[in-house]
Amino acid sequence: MKRTYPKHIAGIIDEAMERAGLTESLNAQKAAAAWIDVVGPAINRYTTRRYVSDGVLHVYLTSAPLKNELSFNRDRLISAINRVVGAEVISDVQFH
Repeated sequence: MKRTYPKHIAGIIDEAMERAGLTESLNAQKAAAAWIDVVGPAINRYTTRRYVSDGVLHVYLTSAPLKNELSFNRDRLISAINRVVGAEVISDVQFH
């Protein structure tokens, strides 16, 4: 009789997501949700919409000066979001 060792439920779910081809989609959703954790509630208050398309995080903001300020910190935002997600999901951020 072959002995199997218990696995963590997170590992089982990750394997199932990988087999179903949903890992990239899940990571994209995690990246969009990570925006709030990275920028904080004060900046998120000016965010109306955000989504990921082809590795680009699109963020719609209601403040033009804030768009300009965040565009100067684009590289730091990308690395912080990827660090929160735990994978290289975002390659660019576009502010609208």
